[in-house]
This record gives sequence, structure tokens and C-alpha cells, in this order.
Amino acid sequence: MITHNNLPNFDEEFYKNQIEILANQAFPEFNSNPNDIFNEGFDYEKVIQTNFYENKDVSNFETFSNIQIAPQNNSYDIFDVEAIRKDFPVLNQKVNGGYPLIWLDNAATTQKPKSVIDRISHFYEYENSNIHRGAHTLAARATDAYEDARKKVAKFVNAPSENNIIFVRGATEAINLIAHSFGKFNIQKDDEIIVSNLEHHANIVPWQILSQEVGSKIKVIPVDNDGQILLNEFERLITSKTKIVSIAHVSNALGTIVPIKQVVEIAHRYGVKVLIDGAQGVSHIKTDVQDIDCDFYVFSGHKVFAPTGIGAIYAKKELLDIMKPYQSGGNMIADVTFEKTIYQDVPNKFEAGTGNIADAVGLGAAIDYINKIGIENIYRYEHELLGYAISKMSEISGLRFIGTAKEKTSVLSFVLDGYDTTKVGEYLTSKGIALRFGHHCAQPILRRFGVETTVRPSIAFYNTKEEIDFLVKTIKEFKNS
Repeated sequence: MITHNNLPNFDEEFYKNQIEILANQAFPEFNSNPNDIFNEGFDYEKVIQTNFYENKDVSNFETFSNIQIAPQNNSYDIFDVEAIRKDFPVLNQKVNGGYPLIWLDNAATTQKPKSVIDRISHFYEYENSNIHRGAHTLAARATDAYEDARKKVAKFVNAPSENNIIFVRGATEAINLIAHSFGKFNIQKDDEIIVSNLEHHANIVPWQILSQEVGSKIKVIPVDNDGQILLNEFERLITSKTKIVSIAHVSNALGTIVPIKQVVEIAHRYGVKVLIDGAQGVSHIKTDVQDIDCDFYVFSGHKVFAPTGIGAIYAKKELLDIMKPYQSGGNMIADVTFEKTIYQDVPNKFEAGTGNIADAVGLGAAIDYINKIGIENIYRYEHELLGYAISKMSEISGLRFIGTAKEKTSVLSFVLDGYDTTKVGEYLTSKGIALRFGHHCAQPILRRFGVETTVRPSIAFYNTKEEIDFLVKTIKEFKNS
């Protein structure tokens, strides 16, 4: 049996890829895939002589006959934040003259575990090729890795099929694609688009541009004084002219968790399509697009511990089938003449040119990592840490939270009465606390609460109570300085 006790950040699919490399290095005449390798017998000594696992003990490896993957002993059934932090190399550093880095800017981007970094490096070292078009070994490996990542995304959000998943650069491109490919051909003059007061600019501006082009109107779902959307008001906004509702799963500025399943139920009652901007949702909350029954769900990889420049759209297949391509070029065509073009089926129809192959593979590795820990475990830990932070920060006189919804996650936007947010943010940053201060690309919702900017710490599952304590201590120091 192959064991992985000495292989940190173990991932079964990644491990199979390593086995393939080992086998092909030891046996140049062998050219196949990992599943074939698992069914073949090889000379153990010859394989390990390749020494692929540099500085790692491979003495427990047996022959490649009847290989099984040993159960992982590095589980996170009992949540061990210190063990998790060791998976993130960037967290182990000091900044600004010796302060330990405290990463509380997770709503802007998340850090990457070593398994994701290693997987991307492995791709460039052993698999790098264009996809779908070549017949050689590396093309096959790259294509398999890319399409395997698509399957992982589909499973992660419980899509019916990997063909419901489109790779894009991120949530911003995803919303623009839908506004163009669905909106431009289904929304006409005087039709209506509904968004909420909570939205990131990326879920406002594309709809404004579309409305300017076709003459449609935008309506806005209001929120209460805690930052929760008013469902009754939402239903009153819907008319026979309403074509789509585009709404955040979680507010990036307030942390409000939107009751998206109820939003979808109300909208569908009137035959209205729903897009969910999940950029701030999927890294914190288990997402099941079939249970939600949304028509579109989009997210960015870099918000979910994956690389930048990669994201995904989930869409119902009947919508993808009727939607026009967003861009055109190679990869998305089946046949071209000077008279006409026949497009590939979905998902390729929406992936023109050479995509971000390596970072799609990295997204798959990030999903593997989250699955290893368990999204439910992540939610429970973060929920407890959020409550702890709210309790401790509430002890600071003059600190006022912006966004106090009963259901919220991750985000702790605040202002300090009598102090400029920039000054507060700069002081905290000087002490090694990485966070965001400004309008967070969500000016309408901040103005709803009478402010232009906030200081925004935002947590992830690798943050600790000790880091929250230091944040609170540093805010108090600022007030007394």
C-alpha cells in the first residue's frame, strides 16, 4: 500500500498525477494515464530511483500493483487552526519592522495553501501545454487536469454536470458575460433589472451599461438598518417587465448573508431569472445551486484560496444553450468558413482562446483543500471567531459597526467616531494588520448608512482569537496615541 504519512497536504488526485510522473520517468516506454498505472505492475526499486519526491521518505512505497490510497491521518475533524496555519507559507512572516503579519483582508483576497502552490508548480513542471487541441502527452495531461478542475467546481457547488460550469477570470467577468450573453438578448427597452442595495460595483455597473444600451431600468431592493434586505419590498418591485434579479450571496462591505433561496423562490414565482454573486459566499458557506435553484451562480477563485485570474459561472444548461458567446476565437468553434461559424457545445462555447489553464488547476486544488477541512467545519469555526471579534470590538468606546445583520459572516466593517478611517487604517497597517479601509467598491451601501468609508477587517479559518485580541489592543492604542 502507498502511504502518505510523510507527504504533507496530501491530495488523492494530485498524488495520482505524481504516480504518473514517477512511472513515466522510470519507464519511458510507458505512456498512459494514472488509472492505467494503478492497474499495472512496476518495479518498485526502478520507480523510486527517480527520486521525484525530493527530501521525502519514500521507503514505504510498495509496487504499483493493486495500489490503494491510505486513509488520511492529517484530518481536520477536530479543528486545529495552528495546524492549518502551517499550510499557508505567507502567514509565517514579519512586516513593518518586525510585526507578525496578521491577514485580515480576506474579503479582498485569501491566502493560498502550500498544496495549491505546489499543484500549480507541478503543472508548469510536468503538464504545461495548451488544451483540447493537441494529441501529445502533455496536451492530454493538461486537458485532463483542466477538465478535472471543472468537475471539482461542479461538485463543490453541486451542479448537475461539469457542463454547467464555465471558467472565467473571476466574478466580475462572469457578471459581464451574463449581462452580455443573456441580458443583451433577453432584456429590452423598459424591461427591468433588480439588484440590491448591498451590491459590489461589479454587480451594478454591468447592468447599468446594459440598461444604457437597451433602454432598460434598474430597481434596487432596500435594506433595513441592520443591513438585511427587505423581502417584502423586493416582491413589490417585481412586475411583468422584470427579467432578472442579480444579488450578492454575502455583502462584501457588511458581511450580511442574503437569504438567497427565498429570493429565488419569490423571483421564480413571477418567472424571473436570478443571478447570485457568490464571490463572498463560497469560501464560508456550503453552496448547493440545485437546492437554491438559482439560474446563475458566479464566484472568483482568489476569494476561495485559489489563484487570481480564475473564476467560474454555474448556469442552468437550458440557458447556456440559448445564450450567445461572449467572446470569439479559437477553442470555442466547431467549424469556420468565410460564410458562417458553428460553435462548440457548452461549456467550450464560452471559453474562447487559451484559458487560464494552470490557475484553473489551482482552483481545483483549492477546492480539494477546502473539502479536506470541510466547509461545515470552516463555517462553524469562523462563526465562533466572528462572534468573539464582535464581542471584543464592542468593548471599544466609539467603535460602531456598519452592518449588524443577524445572519452575517466574515466581515467586521466599522468606523471609530471622531477619527478618520484612513488614519485608523494606516495605524493598524503599520502594526502588521493587513485589512482594507475605504469604500470597498460598494459605495451605495455605505452611503445608505451615512458613511463614505469604513475600516474592514475580514476573517478566514486561519485567523485566531489571538489575532483578534491584537487588533482590539491596537485600536485602543490608536485611540490613546
